[in-house]
Amino acid sequence: MSNFAVLDHTVINVRFEMDKAERCFRELGFFLTERGYHSLGSINHLMMFGTDYIELIALPPENKDNPGRQDIAKAPYGINGLVFKTDDVDETFAHLLSIGMAGDPPKAFTRPVTTKDGTFDASFRTVHTRSGIFPGGRVYFCEHGTPELVWRPEWQSHENGAEAMPEFVVVSHEPNIEAENFAKLLNVDIKKIAKTHCINYENGFIRVMSEADYRTRYGSLASPMNERKSIFGAIVIRASSLDNVRSILDAEMTTIVEEDRVVIRVDAFDSLLEFIA
Repeated sequence: MSNFAVLDHTVINVRFEMDKAERCFRELGFFLTERGYHSLGSINHLMMFGTDYIELIALPPENKDNPGRQDIAKAPYGINGLVFKTDDVDETFAHLLSIGMAGDPPKAFTRPVTTKDGTFDASFRTVHTRSGIFPGGRVYFCEHGTPELVWRPEWQSHENGAEAMPEFVVVSHEPNIEAENFAKLLNVDIKKIAKTHCINYENGFIRVMSEADYRTRYGSLASPMNERKSIFGAIVIRASSLDNVRSILDAEMTTIVEEDRVVIRVDAFDSLLEFIA
């Protein structure tokens, strides 16, 4: 059986404000790839790590009146995508059908990528879970047709020392049900750790917690639920050294700085980043 529990990337929705988001995340010490233009109409920048990455997703501001991708245009700012790897998107679609979580059939798209050797089309095939299964955001699988155009060494070094995403925080009013759905999706077991539900993926885990536990962990930096059943509450990022993270902080950032972690709230895009060493 295929391993469905391998993290590919997480997604932060910045809607029509990619210029602002690009400046913001560069100031946080990330190296961003050049702006990408999907054949689906969306635009992106990537923050590449060893085997996974963070994607900023948006739509061109000139398309506000006719945005095309409603999953971006109508979604709130913030962390709204959790994406796993697949070597065979058709097999993954069959898995989603078998567990009653299938959305639309797989779709294919491309975006040009410029390297020192020229410009080439990076190709992707994705398949999504059905809307409503995971109310915190979009959960889907990505098959990379050209991984050599995505994971490139020249894009994987960051001033803040970011290396990987060993934890993804989900906040839910029904954490038991949410955790069971993730475990069913990835075909793994649930582990209970300190009142939270942990679902392992390769080299990390999803932590599903209640709103109360989320606010205990992040205090005033916690994102509001805003009457939502579930939110994607934080991306936990392993850095080579927390000194690297502390070096990029300034007085205008909303932070928690402790010996074993640095938490940064990206207010403009309602996103929480927790760095650990």
